[in-house]
Amino acid sequence: MDSTRQLKYSRLIQKEISDIFQKEGKNYYGTSFVTVTGVKVSADLSIARIYISTFKEKGDDVLHKIYPHSREIRRKLGERIKNQARIIPELEFFIDDSLDYAEKMDKIMKDIVIPPQQEDKEEN
Repeated sequence: MDSTRQLKYSRLIQKEISDIFQKEGKNYYGTSFVTVTGVKVSADLSIARIYISTFKEKGDDVLHKIYPHSREIRRKLGERIKNQARIIPELEFFIDDSLDYAEKMDKIMKDIVIPPQQEDKEEN
């Protein structure tokens, strides 16, 4: 379980990375729609795992476009949070496939056929 400090730090990073992507995302990944769905920070606050969800384009393609710019994104993050954080974490990007998983589970649940329960009548 994450500490309160980690949770606050991850919310701050998520907010700032989302803002960076909103304002300058076309420079990093083109016209795809990208949402930062979550951030997990390591216990020593040195690594931030950023989970993104994509629309219009495959997630792996977007990741390949973002990785060359990760140093620039980290620098911009550092400029924004320099007064609030002592450590600017290394950024690792991952695809958040929880929505795909939820859709798959929803489809499976809808496709389940439950036969009607037959009542046994006892003859007297």
